[in-house]
Amino acid sequence: MTALAPALLNPRRIALVGASADPKRLTARAQIYLRKHGFDGDLYPVNPRADEVLGEKSYPTLADVPGPVDLAYLLVGTEHVEGVIADVAAKGIPVAAILADGFAEAGPEGQARQARLLATAKAAGVRILGPNSMGLVNLNARTACSVNAALEAESIPAGRLALVSQSGSMLGAIMARGAARGLGFSHLISTGNEADLTASEIAGMLVDDPQVDAILLFLEAIRRADLLAEAARRAHAAGKPIIAFKLGRSAFGAELANSHTGALAGSDAAADAFFRANGIARVTMIEALLEAPALFIGRKPLAAPKRAVSVMTTTGGGGAMAVDALGVAGIETRAPDATAVEGLKAAGLPHHGRMIDVTLAGTRADKVQAALSALAADPDTDLALSVIGSSAQFRPHDAVAGILGAARSGLAKPVAAFLVPQADVSLRMLGEAGIAAFRTPESCADVIRAFIEWQAPRAVPAAPALAHALPARPDEADARRLFEALGLATGFAVMATPDAVPKGLRYPVALKILSPDLAHKTEVGGVALNLPDAAALKAAATEMLARVKARAPQATITGFLVQPMAKGLAEAILGFRRDPESGPVVLVGAGGVMAELHRDTALRCAPVSEVEAHAMIAEVKGLKPLAGWRGLPKGDLDALARAIVAVSRLAAVAEVSEAEINPLIVHAEGQGVTVADAWVVRA
Repeated sequence: MTALAPALLNPRRIALVGASADPKRLTARAQIYLRKHGFDGDLYPVNPRADEVLGEKSYPTLADVPGPVDLAYLLVGTEHVEGVIADVAAKGIPVAAILADGFAEAGPEGQARQARLLATAKAAGVRILGPNSMGLVNLNARTACSVNAALEAESIPAGRLALVSQSGSMLGAIMARGAARGLGFSHLISTGNEADLTASEIAGMLVDDPQVDAILLFLEAIRRADLLAEAARRAHAAGKPIIAFKLGRSAFGAELANSHTGALAGSDAAADAFFRANGIARVTMIEALLEAPALFIGRKPLAAPKRAVSVMTTTGGGGAMAVDALGVAGIETRAPDATAVEGLKAAGLPHHGRMIDVTLAGTRADKVQAALSALAADPDTDLALSVIGSSAQFRPHDAVAGILGAARSGLAKPVAAFLVPQADVSLRMLGEAGIAAFRTPESCADVIRAFIEWQAPRAVPAAPALAHALPARPDEADARRLFEALGLATGFAVMATPDAVPKGLRYPVALKILSPDLAHKTEVGGVALNLPDAAALKAAATEMLARVKARAPQATITGFLVQPMAKGLAEAILGFRRDPESGPVVLVGAGGVMAELHRDTALRCAPVSEVEAHAMIAEVKGLKPLAGWRGLPKGDLDALARAIVAVSRLAAVAEVSEAEINPLIVHAEGQGVTVADAWVVRA
């Protein structure tokens, strides 16, 4: 654990700067909650207008506080924060948490204010939590240094789950939801704007904390993806799952995340790829964030997931809801194999179809345990799910006894439960036994999907440096030369003027306008196809130049590009982008002019291996015919995979922000691929 970690995660000497003597004010809450929940460390209210604050000695300034301080929580207004940070620095306090807003999220003036604040702190070696942070809670140490109203609760259970949330209000909401079901937290930390300390860095500290079994993240944006990747790899090695809930799946959500904390939002697909590559499980429901840990703790990612489960139910309707929700999540409820069927028969439980209905067996623990044991022996499923009806509410001990017995017997795969009624006692009993239990079929399916898709952090392939000069404003010819340097060469020629027709062209040819300003040439009439000879080429170039100048008068024209016409079995799109959150990513999809409309793509963190590239191709519906679907001719998928790998190597070319080949023509098996159009954007 770093020297910073104790001061942040377990501060014992806390200064509350701007603490109010009026218990009704927000700025009095931190002191009230610290004492209410049993903090037994040293507390120093700082208030120049009071000798005593809420019964404790107050100090006019930080300089007057005796001895060292681990953490200063700044409860002052936005306009006073910069001056107080200077006092924090002079006092040598290692960490300052800042409640005030009005910084990076508040436009250019707020961004400038945050930059000045950070410069002062960095110069003195002070780390900043926030601004816009509701503070931090360490329940095992009874440290409730926060203004979140959820701490009005008389007691909050301590435990071994750590939560880091960029949203301060969600910190309290998740804490309250967890407490309602008996879930105990070790730490709850609000990071706010993350001007300095990020959820990524704090997650890394929590990996090293012996009181933490799993780390939950509530994210609006990914900041310092490099630190989060490092933390996730160490967490995997330590057997501590990291489970994330991230906003921004819609354009509107991404916009709100940006306006709330001043984050620069990346694409949700890139975030998904980042989580998958680094062994972080992602859930999409807030209930799932609380329900997931029991399924993940103590387990490793499945080596070869089947994307299938066994479902046993004491309620037909409830079981059907679970089966349906799982199906929507892409998980099959699979009928038991022959071995499982024999086990069910031996227990006197006849089997019909995909779902095992044991309603007539009621709540007999021996029957339920026997059924789960039989289903857990099925090699074709990843998990056994028990769906429980009204008995979970009215006869909780009987309802869960069979599940508890099955789990204790050491089954070969996880067991989970979906409780159809409101059944708090049953949920608590299962939770205390470390068995995942769900309140809704949707959160049940979300958690099981996340568990099945959870992967070990991948080995990152090497991306050798590429020595290639790229002009300040590249056009398509420059992009093609870049791709040639990566090993994707397709013959082309450049015409400076309509009259400068190159000799030795192989007709028919395609002609395109060259301009660093025109990514979509067809929209301005900048493409002509199937030109049969030199005369047609010259005429087409003359007409094209006039047409493009009329439609895009501001565009810089750098010439014309000519290449032989090519025809293949299919068109693909290959793309590269430095995502502002997740870093370099590579994309493959069905190509052509409809690529942006259909969004039939697969995306990974770059660079990728050929194995990963083939997996990407298999995900794209529009490319499935190339595998010989229903007797169609096979395409050169090996060449396509090599092209994906080549494009992904742009991760090592820092000056490239984006690049694209669309379309990449895929020829028959063994005949390679052809770059039909290319584009690159400098960082």
